[in-house]
Amino acid sequence: MAVTLSVVMPVYNEAPTIAAVIEQVLNAPVDLTKEIIVVDDASTDGTRRLLESMSAGKIRLVLHDVNRGKGAAIRTGLAHASGDIVLVQDADLEYDPRDYPMLLEPILEGHADVVFGNRFHGGPHRVLYFWHYAANRFLTLLTNLLTGLNVTDMEVGYKVFRRDVLGRLTLTSDRFGFEPEVTVKIAKLGCRVYEVPIRYYGRTYQEGKKITWRDGVAALFHLLRYRLFD
Repeated sequence: MAVTLSVVMPVYNEAPTIAAVIEQVLNAPVDLTKEIIVVDDASTDGTRRLLESMSAGKIRLVLHDVNRGKGAAIRTGLAHASGDIVLVQDADLEYDPRDYPMLLEPILEGHADVVFGNRFHGGPHRVLYFWHYAANRFLTLLTNLLTGLNVTDMEVGYKVFRRDVLGRLTLTSDRFGFEPEVTVKIAKLGCRVYEVPIRYYGRTYQEGKKITWRDGVAALFHLLRYRLFD
């Protein structure tokens, strides 16, 4: 039976990169039927105009009337995804769709229910922001302590899911709370989680990076909330 891959792409103010990312996803080296669900989270920089000008055959475009955050945009995308496997793709060129074969392999071979990319082992990555790296290490360690998992990069944007796993999750967080929430909840389900090395082309704040220290504090709150109280 043919397997379909749903690529869910949350977008907010990514006019300089959105067309290139979509083209890379379309050309990703995987022999699967792909559907690309792009959720524009009320962009104000011309991103929406660019998306609306694209061929309807390339993407399925869903629009938010107000900015609700990355997590909310992902939830909207998941609600429209119909594929057997669902992959979350950022729209900022930090992640490379050439890594799709490695990300998909553990699921396609029947070993994994969920696959995380790993930005810090095996693939080339841009050297940036020590304190971001330190915060990620701390949050990942706390995740492992709270869940019993042994993940290396909890905050990574590349996460891939079997569709039936997502059907068992109730996700609620907005902004960047998606990463800790979904990690805690797949651990609670006892999912088989794999990691694979990926390329990572991090960008600076001058180049459009959006996550801040406030999101790190929020991630700490989300980890405790979803593990202990949800």
